[in-house]
Amino acid sequence: MIQNSKMVTMLLASLKGGEFLRAVAQRCPDPPMKNLVTFGAQHQGVFGFPNCPGEMVFFCDIVRDLLNYGAYVDFVQEFLVQAQYWHDPLHFDTYVEKSKFIAEINNEKTEKNASYAINLAKLENFVLVKHTEDSMVEPRESEHFEFYVPGQADVILPLRESPIYVEDRIGLKALDEAGKLHFMEVEGDHLQFSRQCSLTISLKCFSKIEIYFDNYNRKKKKK
Repeated sequence: MIQNSKMVTMLLASLKGGEFLRAVAQRCPDPPMKNLVTFGAQHQGVFGFPNCPGEMVFFCDIVRDLLNYGAYVDFVQEFLVQAQYWHDPLHFDTYVEKSKFIAEINNEKTEKNASYAINLAKLENFVLVKHTEDSMVEPRESEHFEFYVPGQADVILPLRESPIYVEDRIGLKALDEAGKLHFMEVEGDHLQFSRQCSLTISLKCFSKIEIYFDNYNRKKKKK
């Protein structure tokens, strides 16, 4: 984290920390968060057990079915963090109704929170890093805000065709159109980075911070 007295300039988060910090940006705009970088974050939740892709392995399908029975029970949602990330596309209405975290921060509930889109769109940069061989996040496309088309668990709906983007429920479309939404991919499994890859990501992310401060300093000089 990079911080000064008036703003949180940059936050980097991995896995669940990515969704938590995004929720902070949406719900708590003061002090303002300027840049958010997430690594392998489950932005659309998960529908599968780590290292167990349901659509490819019969046993994994059974595990997924068993998880469905308990994930949306109220007390499980209240006390088990993992259950709050369970996004069941086969029972989409149940997911929207019962999910206390992912469905809520993605503004999928019947009653929408307009402030979420306003607040997240205030970011100077939102960087989403996806691992191309991620075996922990199912589906891995969730790291780029993509997920299964409701009603099945095979076809992935591209972000720019999904309601969260088209209706701009949380500000992703506004960020994208302003050139502030950035997608990156790194080869390898969950949170595995080569030294060169880590350097590349750091340079790209910090270069965006430098551009921000460059513009900020120029504005101050003009005043």
